[in-house]
Amino acid sequence: MTSIGRLIPLFLALLLAVAGAGAATAAHIKAVLEAETLRPAAGSRITLALSMTPERDWHGYWLNPGDAGAPADIAWTLPRGVTVGPLRYPVPQRLIVQGLMNYVYERPYALLMTLNVPKGLAPGTPLRIAGKARWLACSPTICVPEQGPVAIDLTVGDGAVTAASRARFDTWRAKLPMPLGQAASFEAKAGKLRLAIPFPKGRPVTAPYFYPATDGVADYAAPQMISRRGDRLIVEIKAARNPQPVQAIEGLIAIGPDRGLTVTARPGPVPAAGVPIAGAGDEAGADGWRTFLLALGGALFGGVLLNAMPCVFPILSLKALSLARSGETDRHARVEALAYTGGIVLSCVALGLLLLGLRAGGAAAGWGFQLQDPRMVFVLLLLVTAISLNLAGLFELRAVGIGEAMTKGRGALPAFWTGVLAALVATPCSGPFMAGAVGAALLLPPAAALAVFAGLGLGLALPFLLVGFVPALRRLLPKPGAWMDRLRRILSVPMFLTALGLAWVLGQQAGVDRLVQGIGAALLLGLALWWVGARQAQGKRHSWIPVAPVLAAALALLLVTPSGGSPAAAAATGAEGAEPFSEARLAALQAQKKPVFLYFTADWCLTCKVNEKAAIERPAVREAFERAGVVVMVGDWTNGDPAIGRFLEAQGRSGVPLYLFYDRDGRQETLPQLLTPATLTALAA
Repeated sequence: MTSIGRLIPLFLALLLAVAGAGAATAAHIKAVLEAETLRPAAGSRITLALSMTPERDWHGYWLNPGDAGAPADIAWTLPRGVTVGPLRYPVPQRLIVQGLMNYVYERPYALLMTLNVPKGLAPGTPLRIAGKARWLACSPTICVPEQGPVAIDLTVGDGAVTAASRARFDTWRAKLPMPLGQAASFEAKAGKLRLAIPFPKGRPVTAPYFYPATDGVADYAAPQMISRRGDRLIVEIKAARNPQPVQAIEGLIAIGPDRGLTVTARPGPVPAAGVPIAGAGDEAGADGWRTFLLALGGALFGGVLLNAMPCVFPILSLKALSLARSGETDRHARVEALAYTGGIVLSCVALGLLLLGLRAGGAAAGWGFQLQDPRMVFVLLLLVTAISLNLAGLFELRAVGIGEAMTKGRGALPAFWTGVLAALVATPCSGPFMAGAVGAALLLPPAAALAVFAGLGLGLALPFLLVGFVPALRRLLPKPGAWMDRLRRILSVPMFLTALGLAWVLGQQAGVDRLVQGIGAALLLGLALWWVGARQAQGKRHSWIPVAPVLAAALALLLVTPSGGSPAAAAATGAEGAEPFSEARLAALQAQKKPVFLYFTADWCLTCKVNEKAAIERPAVREAFERAGVVVMVGDWTNGDPAIGRFLEAQGRSGVPLYLFYDRDGRQETLPQLLTPATLTALAA
């Protein structure tokens, strides 16, 4: 640390510490050592966390504290053979005090590290992990060096991690910067430091800021100018007063709230500045508005195209039937269109609110999260089964109250519930333009993000809305008649196929036992609805009563259905010979300069499954990859794997499918969301 200004508060803090050495004082930042598992397996690596909780108006410091401050460190006392890696810091915030720039944490944070357990230890062997931690705690007026013992007792075991511990550590991991993977370049001349950082031109970035980890190269308090030129972020900073000659500059580029990329820059050419990007505090800047408008436009257009995606096709049966019934009068058509649009838009906004809430709580959730829970799939299986049987004419829904409002009848309520169902089933898959739009929305402020989700719903509803308000389009529809009953029965076929697909997803997520229970519940529901239809034909009152015990039994099954998935089922997902996704394995393959085709899928994403059957799993593609030595890697996001969620977010995506190809030289190419065998064989060539 070379900044003289940094020594001033440290000197004052030392005086205060000496003056108060005789009095015991409570720490202003509470430090607690935690482990992801208390029973690590022999030969394994586990994550430790130094959990730091500052008092109000106090803060701790990043790896490079800036103009003033000091980072934390731990002097370890470890069992023989046990080692602990370096501290890993989350993305910091900036704090200027009397003209000095500080890189700090003003909210609770955690410093993560990796503990290596030696091989050959017998189960039950105790491991006491202890150390003396030191950190600097500061308020706007005073700094206090603090220290204290930290320790945790572990026992060699099976390495099991509880769900609560996994969620807590995933929350901390989500705030760690991701490795950029490509070298940046820098040049220093005329009192200015300029860096060119590789960054995909199509990926959104919000309030970027470069935090130098290498000391003595930049004026920390000087404003930064960051612009975008093609697939590079150009960072311009005032150089330090007496810059130190260095062969590499390390640092972190923040790209959004608690999101960042680690950067290593080496001497090299830096292009001229490009389009300026709004910085922190410049929320109304042109680039912020541009990002929002591009995300909104992408969501709107993506929603329109989503109507043609394979994962949306089954719901088109309900749309077609409602469209055919909506054209009797102009007023009736407009009411149907607006109600249907309202159902979709409100559902998309509600899903967006829930998604933002889950992510704010630390969950690595993405678009389509509602079908990552087997319980939701179970409910949808029964609902779609009931709708299929109704379309087939087995019974009429008017005796079941809400069912009538979902798919049949005239007026606003039926159209509204049809829109709700359309949004619930249609949104899990990402279509063209939609993935980037939703990824950008997750980096925008909450109000702007919800506007993007509403734009997605509007795009999905737009075809129906146009038919409702454009008489010329309605005149293209055939007039209501007896053909509607035939169409209704024909349209039951894709709904039955949807039910079959949901049953398969349930089996993939929760195993064969839950699959049998789901099919059994659907069968019992079908028998009960057949009884309902018979009672309706006889004109009996309360004809829906046979459904009550089936729904009670279904509720009991729902309560015992696990929220997580089946690891065995997840492991079986993927093309023949494909390796399961792992960031460590991907990095190893890139280090070996091997080409990699990496794709992310989920059992509830029909677009993913179509691409797999039509392109990825074709013999010609498999043979071409084998000849070229292309390693195929698959990430199964069916059950919402947090590691995959974090990786998708780092790619600017919030859902699947995502297809990436890494060349031998490390270059990454993002492939289109609709694949053909020719597209993949061309990569191998």
